[in-house]
Amino acid sequence: MNENEFRERFGVKAEPNYIPQDDEVGMFLAAFRSNIPMILKGPTGCGKTRFVQYMAYRLKVPLVTVSCHEDLTAADLVGRFLFKDNQTVWQPGPLTLAVRYGGLCYLDEIVEARKDTTVIIHSLTDDRRILYLDKTGEVIRAHPDFMMILSYNPGYQSIVKDLKQSTKQRFASLIFPHPCLEVETEILASETGLSREESARLAEMGSKIRELKGFGLDEGVGTRLLVYVGRLVKAGLSPLDACRCCISQTLTDEEEIMESINNIVNLYYGD
Repeated sequence: MNENEFRERFGVKAEPNYIPQDDEVGMFLAAFRSNIPMILKGPTGCGKTRFVQYMAYRLKVPLVTVSCHEDLTAADLVGRFLFKDNQTVWQPGPLTLAVRYGGLCYLDEIVEARKDTTVIIHSLTDDRRILYLDKTGEVIRAHPDFMMILSYNPGYQSIVKDLKQSTKQRFASLIFPHPCLEVETEILASETGLSREESARLAEMGSKIRELKGFGLDEGVGTRLLVYVGRLVKAGLSPLDACRCCISQTLTDEEEIMESINNIVNLYYGD
């Protein structure tokens, strides 16, 4: 894959619908211009991935996204040799392409990746900004537009699944909480087509459900799920059914907690 093919494949063509919550856009731009890698922390469905897409579009650089998991290997990121047309050829991985041609490399839920996999990013996240390909012996100096971005949900963090301090201290960090009521109302209205009044009611209900976190609920309802509710309502489903489908039956399998969520839903949408 050459540079033009890379930019065509990984470029963000349309502007994502992202509504800033604070000064995260300015902070990210400053970090990008200063060659400082970034960690994004926040609960599920709070807008971390959408934010990265928005910044890639705004900066007019490609975006390579890798969803991390426990079977992710270093070869999945940097590349491997493949047998093709009776010969062995080098197939570069997503990280290698981003380093060589420039762009945002976004490793989503990085704490799910194996420890030996995350070590390979160390040389890219300090003043060296290089990637060493041990299988080819090549050393690639990062393109000026390359930026490494990691994300994870601190709510699911444990001693077993945590970044080492030697990794954390190579990054600047942005924390993404759930949006405030005013911002979330604006997000819901723009994403679902509901009226502002309906969107405000949905946002208030979501905020109330989040108060159950720590009282039987592991994670509060994310904005993404509230958007799903709004879209189902817009499609003709009743709010009660949409909330049951997208929220109470999604967040928990415990009947008592499900009932508690449904009770909150009834406060806002019951007869």
